[in-house]
Amino acid sequence: MPLSVVAGVDGSRESLAAVGWAAREALVRGLPLHLVHAREWQPYAHAPLADPGAPNRRGERALREAVAEVGLRHPGLEVTAEQVDGRPEAVLAAVAGEAELLALGSHGVGGLAGLVMGSVALAVAARAERPVVLVRAGRAEEDERRPDASGLPSVSTPYRDVVLGLGPAGPCEEVLEFAFDAAARRAAALRIAHGRAPAVPAGFGYGDADPADPADAGPGRGPGYGEGEDADGLLHVWRRKFPEVEVREQAVVGRPGRHLAEAASDACLVVVGRRARHSSAGAHIGPVAQAVLHHCAAPVAVVPHG
Repeated sequence: MPLSVVAGVDGSRESLAAVGWAAREALVRGLPLHLVHAREWQPYAHAPLADPGAPNRRGERALREAVAEVGLRHPGLEVTAEQVDGRPEAVLAAVAGEAELLALGSHGVGGLAGLVMGSVALAVAARAERPVVLVRAGRAEEDERRPDASGLPSVSTPYRDVVLGLGPAGPCEEVLEFAFDAAARRAAALRIAHGRAPAVPAGFGYGDADPADPADAGPGRGPGYGEGEDADGLLHVWRRKFPEVEVREQAVVGRPGRHLAEAASDACLVVVGRRARHSSAGAHIGPVAQAVLHHCAAPVAVVPHG
């Protein structure tokens, strides 16, 4: 049975943008689209709901409107929808594990408060076993395309670049495969931004990866892995697998999250890796991925790897 492209639906502008992106991605991949609304029941011991069925009807309405919108724009796409009881983070992470990928709406925060408060999208991206793509409100298909002769983006013009961010730990198979495949499906160029840590870091700020942290480097990899022959050899392997993809590489030194967000200002999709690990503080996506998710306007794919 083929996997589906899944989108989380809650009726917000962000989730509608994610549904639109997921519908286009399902068409690109030749897969059905599945829409999910997580229905979390709250205890009201002291203030019972006047209408206990209202949350259920809101979810049904959000799904119904999303299905209608997809049907209007993509009448040939197979679409299914369901409500699932449970906490949104747990429901969506579980659904992602059985999907090709999961698309969620993302709020652009840009400040420390957003990191402290967190969000459903960040929590799911930090724990899902499959790629999670976070999409900002207002993103449309033409935003992913290059300008036409009039200087405006158009659905008939080529895609902008897919941008892949690699930290000092170097590339991983799962992340490279996702990025090359995404570029090939769009007939887009792949721009690879290699993060290079300073020789003697004075300190680490928001969006910096710590090269002294073995968890950031990955098992058996040191801070210079991304600069060695292993990284070049692995890239060469994927270049051979996807000879039709034009690859451009650039090195960035210092704050990789900030550089990557700037490099992705004209991207159709940004790809970052997340090591599948759990610390005492729980699952997390890492500082570089957080910086990109909070500051990048393009859709961001967070791809877990071993």
